[in-house]
Amino acid sequence: MYPSAYKRGANQYANIHNESGLTDASPHHLIQMLMDGFLARVNTAKGAMVRSDMELKSVYISRAMAIVGGLNEAIDLEKGGEIAANLNQLYSYINRRLLQASCENNVEILDEVASLMREIKEGWDAIKN
Repeated sequence: MYPSAYKRGANQYANIHNESGLTDASPHHLIQMLMDGFLARVNTAKGAMVRSDMELKSVYISRAMAIVGGLNEAIDLEKGGEIAANLNQLYSYINRRLLQASCENNVEILDEVASLMREIKEGWDAIKN
């Protein structure tokens, strides 16, 4: 098999796998997947930043910010009370810090937001589905 055909086949398999995972996932699991995706994108942005690949850094920070936006949209501020309000503020803070990290090329800020998301995820993972 030619490399390009192999790559196309692998991408198609990955897309089918991802789509079926999304179809079968509970809302709780979807949030977990978003948090994992955020962490992966921040890690990729960090690597790009270290390698001075500013285009890739920008792409992955933008993707991380979009995920945080999705997580923020999933919050029910009316039913969630104080916890929901705190998460809303924390997600807004994370997005501001991501923007700052991108502008300043600051790896430490990426480490900070990844740490915050891991902490949120640990709490989320502890919730029984």
